[in-house]
Amino acid sequence: MVLPGVAWFVIFAYLPMFGTVIAFKDYRVDGNGFISSLMNSDWVGLENFKFLFRTDDAFIITRNTVLYNLVFIIVGLLLGVALAIVFNSLVNKRMAKVYQTGMLFPYFLSWVVVSYFLYSFLSEDSGLLNSLIVSFGGDPISWYSEPKYWPYILIFMNTWKGLGYGSIVYLAAIAGIDRNYYEAAMIDGAGKWQQIRHVTIPALTPLIIILTILNVGKIFNSDFGLFYQLPRNSGPLFPVTDVIDTYVYRGLTSLGDISMSAAAGLYQSVVGFILVMLTNYIVKRIDPEYALF
Repeated sequence: MVLPGVAWFVIFAYLPMFGTVIAFKDYRVDGNGFISSLMNSDWVGLENFKFLFRTDDAFIITRNTVLYNLVFIIVGLLLGVALAIVFNSLVNKRMAKVYQTGMLFPYFLSWVVVSYFLYSFLSEDSGLLNSLIVSFGGDPISWYSEPKYWPYILIFMNTWKGLGYGSIVYLAAIAGIDRNYYEAAMIDGAGKWQQIRHVTIPALTPLIIILTILNVGKIFNSDFGLFYQLPRNSGPLFPVTDVIDTYVYRGLTSLGDISMSAAAGLYQSVVGFILVMLTNYIVKRIDPEYALF
């Protein structure tokens, strides 16, 4: 039963790690295959990393990547736990399953599909929001040219799409809490809120910490579909929608610089690993039982 998972990791996670050497070379295709091209490419050391971070956009893309992911982690955690508690508190379990299914459905939609739904709301000429604004006497907004709205749009859309899926883990953990704790709390006179505060939240704390540690490790990686498809690659929105992944993708498609793309991917992975280790070390110093390892 473990073999398919092990095979997946070996083929798609461990074998490609040999290709990280591209980040330190000026990779050029010589027409004789990947290995030959890799061997014959010039070694440039850290030049690809210097090129990536000497650009004028380096600060912007790093800032956007980190800040968006921080907000996503915090909002996803708070709303995911809250939603799981609400679902678990519903008396009508049949309706609870209907609500769970409805909240889970957006997760399985492609960002490409979601981008067209969003465009139907934000289109300057025929969008639903502009139609409502005009009907109330306002002027239509050029949503895809106004950067100030997009941090809120991206946070809302990411939360809408991933909240239902993110709450499943917490809901499963709540379902596994021994009911004797709740019965003991009720005997002691605890109300619903007190049960949540003194039984549910403490029981979820180890899981919350572990998932937060893992999410911190991905803080330099962004959801490419979210930041590329929703803004429709609009240039005026780059100051607030451009992240490391989209910047590297545009550099790869326009310049064909595979080495710089490999350098960016290696940089994200190394920083993510360091952040996981650091966060786990801090948690371990506070309470070893809550640490990931």
